[in-house]
Amino acid sequence: MKKNELIEVNIESHEFPATGIGYADGVNVSVKGAFPGQKVSARVSKNRNGKAEAKLRGVCEKAPYEIDAPCRHFGKCGGCISQNIPMDLQEKMKNDEVVNLFSEAGLPMGIYEGLVAVKEQYGYRNKMEFTFGDEVRNGELTLGMHYRGVKNAVVNVDGCLLVPEDFTKILNYTVEHFRKLGTPYYRVMKWEGVLRHLMIRRGENTRELMVNLITTTKGELDAEAWKKGLMELELDYDLVSILHTENDNPADAVNCDKLNVLEGRDHIFEELLGLKFKISPFSFFQTNTKGAELLYSTVRSFISEKKNEIFDLYCGTGTIGQIVSEYADRVIGVEIIEEAASAANENAVLNGLDHTTFIAGDVKDVIAKLESSPDLIILDPPRGGVHPKALEYVVNFKANEIIYVSCNPKTLVSDLKYLTVKGYEIKRTKVVDLFPNTPHVETVVLMSRAEK
Repeated sequence: MKKNELIEVNIESHEFPATGIGYADGVNVSVKGAFPGQKVSARVSKNRNGKAEAKLRGVCEKAPYEIDAPCRHFGKCGGCISQNIPMDLQEKMKNDEVVNLFSEAGLPMGIYEGLVAVKEQYGYRNKMEFTFGDEVRNGELTLGMHYRGVKNAVVNVDGCLLVPEDFTKILNYTVEHFRKLGTPYYRVMKWEGVLRHLMIRRGENTRELMVNLITTTKGELDAEAWKKGLMELELDYDLVSILHTENDNPADAVNCDKLNVLEGRDHIFEELLGLKFKISPFSFFQTNTKGAELLYSTVRSFISEKKNEIFDLYCGTGTIGQIVSEYADRVIGVEIIEEAASAANENAVLNGLDHTTFIAGDVKDVIAKLESSPDLIILDPPRGGVHPKALEYVVNFKANEIIYVSCNPKTLVSDLKYLTVKGYEIKRTKVVDLFPNTPHVETVVLMSRAEK
């Protein structure tokens, strides 16, 4: 079996994240987006030590439980991965994947409370970052998601089911506007072109909408003309923020060199569990509002009694720290994005919480300087997990309890193994599915210091 070889694989089992496992020519092959019972064609991307990875190219034979995916973009768009799987089976697979990761790591789960999921299967996204490009080389301008398994192609997702209708109206208007003008999209390899991304955010409970056009400064752009047409759209939500972000960073990512407010304000508000939160263009906020309420209610339920002090590390705009603040005399949050930490402090003022403080900086650097004795530390890191040095400092605080909120169960179990070696025991575990039709889940774990 050689790299780039096209093979057929009978999928027998699965592992996180939504990756099918099968055999071809006696080699163990993993194929992301494939499911047990399917026979798939896949192109080999790696083959080492009897284990191979391959990219899904197509389904030769369906699994007996499969259903027809309702979205016309499914199979091309790289967003959803499991619309063809019934929801109850999606949830079972995600549950099994997390449980197996704990088992393979030799970790107990304490009291395992299973998986709880949001009710809404579609229309739940409160944020989308669409990319400008083309579906075929030198084809017409598209705006949407990257083509599954094809790096430089973009599918025009004018029928995406994960977003509300307003998002689709804005996408359709924007791509048609720039098609008529012939405005070129940014080509990463050539470092040329203008249009990069379109970011849309909404406050589901406040009915507020933000639209942010991200471009380079490498060509002509009449942002005012685009704004004028945007404001004429009939939308269900209130369009309170129209922004233009200049980004000349060569990397294919959403960065901000300069933010221009074209209309309204540079933020929207959202309400969660009785609290109000200011959301700026680039600050982290859970992309499913109802799911966030479910997740944060789970975190809150893991706190059994009031604490003197709680640390909220990787706090974003301060959502978790403020939602659990009723359980502490003092809350200190740490967030690497300065804009988000500033918003967190503003949110605390909005909510009348004078016993919460949010600090901007890298967690590993900030907590090294904190002279506190937290009773509880809440960890909610990015997919890469907690920085090893930060984990050392977490242990050194000798907090009685740790609540770890993870969007990546693979790095979670790695960090938990370290914490258990350093004297913590896993007491409770719960999986929260905020993202139907995708491979993603959140896992919440309560740990306490082991009694000597």
